[in-house]
Amino acid sequence: MRPILLALLLSPSLSSAESPAPPDPDDTAYPAIERYVQVLETVRREHYDFDKVAYDRLVNHSLEGMLSSLDPFSMFIHPEMAAGMKDGKIDPHVASLGLSLGVRDDGPYLAGIDTHGPAASAGLLAGSAVLKINGAEVKDVPWQELLERLNRPPGETTKLLLKSVAAPKPQEISLTHITVETRSLAESKLLESDKTIGYLRLAQFGDSCAKEMEAALDDLEDQGMKSLIFDLRGNPGGNLDQTVRILGLFLPPSTAVVTTKGRGGVIGEPLKTPDRQRRKREYPITVLIDRMSASASELTSGALQDLNRAKIIGETSYGKGSVQKILPMGGGTALRLTFAHYYTPADRSPHGVGITPDVPVTLTEEDRACFELFRHRESLKPEEAKKLAAWKDPVMAKALGEE
Repeated sequence: MRPILLALLLSPSLSSAESPAPPDPDDTAYPAIERYVQVLETVRREHYDFDKVAYDRLVNHSLEGMLSSLDPFSMFIHPEMAAGMKDGKIDPHVASLGLSLGVRDDGPYLAGIDTHGPAASAGLLAGSAVLKINGAEVKDVPWQELLERLNRPPGETTKLLLKSVAAPKPQEISLTHITVETRSLAESKLLESDKTIGYLRLAQFGDSCAKEMEAALDDLEDQGMKSLIFDLRGNPGGNLDQTVRILGLFLPPSTAVVTTKGRGGVIGEPLKTPDRQRRKREYPITVLIDRMSASASELTSGALQDLNRAKIIGETSYGKGSVQKILPMGGGTALRLTFAHYYTPADRSPHGVGITPDVPVTLTEEDRACFELFRHRESLKPEEAKKLAAWKDPVMAKALGEE
């Protein structure tokens, strides 16, 4: 084994000082590292394409595979990508296509695929190389420009020429952009059928959504609201601080609502609702969730469920309760690494299992399609509006006791 490579792979700078190593027997480390170096040197010696066997390239690509094997949210950030992500200057996520675009030494690639979205529906695989966007070559095109090419209005189509390890030849895939809600508080009203029931739909946990929600609740209460339907369907999550503040609108001051646990146990103090509450809100609450309610949505519905503050209706939620951080590494690279899970007051983590509703509702694909129309009903085509008008929302019906 080459001493320089062995020293590099065993360097303390590549290990975590914050938590103990995995409980592997000590004598398994050296054979595993020796096997890695043996494969590395065999590839360098035997592979026909000399341009692809530089040490930096081989090691970085192997680290990419290592991180992607851990969980859907951990990833190795190549130097070409890390430079653009520094200080958050570039957001690699293209929400309207449900994918994240990365860049490495051989050009752009699909760094991540959302579980739900056009990319997932088309069966795209993370790690696939992007060769062309709408027929145009992408090699050596700046990352920011590539992202601008991919971000298009809803309803438009983007064609990607992709090369994945699962296919012998490049394939051209057409993806239709979907509407992405940019407002946090998407809707606030009293129901026409019963003016004592309020309805709030939160599309995401944005940076000011707690203040928006509090103002909306004040208004609905002043109009005579006696109970609330809080719709978190399709909400992917967002700002954790805003999540805790929103829970503080419905729970007593200084209530512990979120705990973070890593490999070594609890990290820091539990997150608590604000120590002051301007209005007491003791009316009944019903929370609506579906399989796309994730992260902050799950912490919110889970906490209200654990503390017997709300009834949860709908589908089991997505199951995203993990926490990631960016760790700078050598050679201008970085890691986006899952290091902990969030837990609700009853010591439940939604990660991998979701939040199970108190009242489950089975949805058809037709129901899901109509709910998407409902979310974007301001911009529907005539035939879509007609389809939505004929639909009865089974989750809302259950919440209103109509089924």
